[in-house]
Amino acid sequence: MRACVCLPTYDERENLEPMLRALGEVLGPDDRVLVIDDASPDGTGELADRLAGELPFVDVLHRPRKEGLGPAYLAGFRRALDAGAQLVVEMDCDFSHDPADVPRLLAAAGDADLVLGSRYVPGGGVENWGLVRRAISFGGSLYARLVLGVPVRDLTGGFKCFRREVLEALPLDRVRSRGYAFQIELTYRALRQGFRVQEVPIRFVDREAGGSKMSRAIVLEAIWKVPLLRLGRL
Repeated sequence: MRACVCLPTYDERENLEPMLRALGEVLGPDDRVLVIDDASPDGTGELADRLAGELPFVDVLHRPRKEGLGPAYLAGFRRALDAGAQLVVEMDCDFSHDPADVPRLLAAAGDADLVLGSRYVPGGGVENWGLVRRAISFGGSLYARLVLGVPVRDLTGGFKCFRREVLEALPLDRVRSRGYAFQIELTYRALRQGFRVQEVPIRFVDREAGGSKMSRAIVLEAIWKVPLLRLGRL
C-alpha cells in the first residue's frame, strides 16, 4: 500500500458517501481509505460497511464508543501501519478539507517527512467562518507557535500527511490529547525529533452538513497542554 487516508467519523452519515466517492476519484490504485467510526448513533458505521462492500479501496475500523479525535486517529494510524502504508493522511469527513488536495499532500511528502495542509501560509485561507471562529483558530495557532518556539504557522490544522517513519518514531502510546492539542502535539514531537515539516496552502471551508465537533473543552485542552509540551512533561 502506498497511502492510507484515515477518516474518523461520528455522525457523518450525510457526508460519508460523497467524501468516499470524491476520494476514489483522486487516489491511486495502491491507495486506500480507512473509515474509523466511533459507534455513531446515526448509522454512519453501518453505511461505511455497506460502502466498503461496494468500493474496493475502503476499509472500516469500528470503535466501541466516542473517545475524541485523537484516540480515533491513533487507532487508525496503527491499523494503517500494520497494513503496510508508506504514507498516512489524516483529514476530516465534512469536506472542510478538500479531497482534491490529497494528491498535493502526497506529492509534497516526496520532499518532507510531515506535510501540513496550512490555512495560514500565502495562498491558504478559510471560508464561511465567523469572526469568533477565525479568532479562535488563528489565535490558537499563534499561541502554540510562540509558546513552543517553532516556525509552523498552522499548528492546529487537521489535514496532514505523515511518512510512516514519522509515526513509527513518535511515542504514540504517550499521546493523550484529543482535539487541537492532538494536532499540535504530533507536529511538535515530529519537529523535536528532527523530521522535515512542510506546509502547503489549502482553503478550509466550513462544513455544510452535520454539526461541528468543536467544544470549549477542546480549546481549553490546547491552552493548558501546550506549555507542558514545551516543558517536556507530556
